[in-house]
Amino acid sequence: MTTELQPIVPSKPDDRQQLSRYERRYELLVASISDYAIYMLDVDGYINSWNAGAERFKGYLAPEILGHHFSEFYTEEERASGKPQRALDIARRDGRFEGEGWRVRKDGSRFWAHVVIDPIRTGSGELIGFAKITRDITDRRAAQEALRESEQRFRLLVQGVTDYAIYMLSPEGLITNWNIGAQRIKGYTQDEVVGTHFRRFFTEEDRESGFPERALETAAREGRFESEGWRVRKDGTRFWAHAVLDRILDDDGNLVGFAKITRDVTEKRKADETLEQARKALFQAQKMEAVGQLTGGVAHDFNNLLAVVSSGIDILNVQLQSSGNAASARVLDSMRRAVERGALLTQQLLSFARQQPLAAEAHQLNNLITGFEPVLRRAAGPMVAFRISLAPRLDAVMVDMARFEAALLNLVVNARDAMPEGGTLTLETRTVELAASEVGELGQGKYVRVSVRDTGTGMPPEVAARALEPFFTTKPTGKGTGLGLSQVYGFIKQSGGEVQIETVPGQGTEIRLYLPVADGVDAQALDESPRSERVLIVEDDSLVRDLATELFHAMGYEVLSASDGPEALSILERDPEVDVLFSDVMMPNGMTGIELGRAVREHYPQIKIILASGYPLPALREQQGLQDFVILSKPYRLADLARHLRTPG
Repeated sequence: MTTELQPIVPSKPDDRQQLSRYERRYELLVASISDYAIYMLDVDGYINSWNAGAERFKGYLAPEILGHHFSEFYTEEERASGKPQRALDIARRDGRFEGEGWRVRKDGSRFWAHVVIDPIRTGSGELIGFAKITRDITDRRAAQEALRESEQRFRLLVQGVTDYAIYMLSPEGLITNWNIGAQRIKGYTQDEVVGTHFRRFFTEEDRESGFPERALETAAREGRFESEGWRVRKDGTRFWAHAVLDRILDDDGNLVGFAKITRDVTEKRKADETLEQARKALFQAQKMEAVGQLTGGVAHDFNNLLAVVSSGIDILNVQLQSSGNAASARVLDSMRRAVERGALLTQQLLSFARQQPLAAEAHQLNNLITGFEPVLRRAAGPMVAFRISLAPRLDAVMVDMARFEAALLNLVVNARDAMPEGGTLTLETRTVELAASEVGELGQGKYVRVSVRDTGTGMPPEVAARALEPFFTTKPTGKGTGLGLSQVYGFIKQSGGEVQIETVPGQGTEIRLYLPVADGVDAQALDESPRSERVLIVEDDSLVRDLATELFHAMGYEVLSASDGPEALSILERDPEVDVLFSDVMMPNGMTGIELGRAVREHYPQIKIILASGYPLPALREQQGLQDFVILSKPYRLADLARHLRTPG
């Protein structure tokens, strides 16, 4: 603003009086203003007027300051830098100078001032001085500075939080800021997300259902929205999040955005799930313990009653022998069979109740499974592909061999029954490290895990939860007692282990047996105990395979068997200590017996290879170049096998 002084030439004495009165009123107005320092400077910056506001702000009386240079109000640093003169030069050049800065009072104290300097010119444009207006805004600046510091501290606080993602959203859901916790949890930098919609953090299913938009609507309507669910990081991985969305209103109650706080609670969720699983396992163990105690007591009493009945039958049978009453003898024989069945039932119940005496010895379970394999394969039946995957080195366990074999047979039969149309049954052994309560109530340590897995019908959750209970069965009436799995459970629990069921309806079931590793027992020494010669029989026809198994057993061989070439190679990979490979020439799954023999010759040259075929032998040798193999014609007999086994090869 340029202040121009227009020359006034009074034409009459009255005009001169009126002008004098006008100037007087203007001087009184300026002089009475106390909230602003208003004073005049000459062209060189010397003070030639002074009002009440200037006196109040700066502490000088008019006689003390008139004629002094206005630079006295500046700090020593600003005077040294020439700032007062630059202010006048800018006002002269640009028609105005405005600024803020520290000013000095008479007593030396400082105040923060807002300053405006306007040049004063005559009507012809001649500069005759400057009008200077100063206001003390120290309090306002202090308030602004306090607010700035508060905001800065708040920003530092929010930015310093790393365990929570804290950021702001616009009313439409666009991200407006981003803290370091959000970057750590979600993986995005601030530049990557600011200005984008927060729906990018939700799963595809949540986005398609409109969940992010519903969250905004709920928070806008109710003031707050809280939820838990899966969220997606930048790299595509998911984490379980606890999120709170709060609306932000201005002083007039208008929605200006949302505050979003998200925490990664994946580990907490896992811990809660583990705790819940442990609680369920404890409840199941307590229930099974109570049922076991009840069952054991009933079984003992029932056994005593059977003993009385059995003794009575024996006495009656002796008496009837003298009378020769055939009808009564048949009745007693039926009663005897009923007593025997009842006795078997009580033995099963006692097994579940863990009240059967066990002859536990140190065993390497791979040895037990290998020796029992032919029985298991026959139990699985011809419609089931039987696979065995044994760990190369398995720790020893303390177990009753006979009852362990019975438990395996039980599981294999159950798996077969779950696959009425056929399928695959896999028997697997592994040594595993478990944390405390990871499986049931088992403590921390090493365990041998034996798994029987099928591809059958599976079980719904409510059935799986009761599968180990005695007399519970899903089989038709007369097809099962409901004591098979309960016997397995009782035996494994009595051996210090645990049984675990994993099942999916329509996909199959896996029963896992856990037995504690025997301390101080050298499993390798058990493996190196004297053994019979081993033969691996490879034959897809189950009847022919069973016949070959019986023939080799008759000659004292330990028998392993496979239904095709890939399975045979898998067996050799985990257990190469085989002396003889006896294979059919024509087999399914793309690998013939000839190809199998060549693969075995290449990797296991110490194994004697005998191939059986119904083709004429001379033609077979000429066409296939099998001079290195022993060829046996079908049908073969025990004498044929013995003769070829003695033949070097």
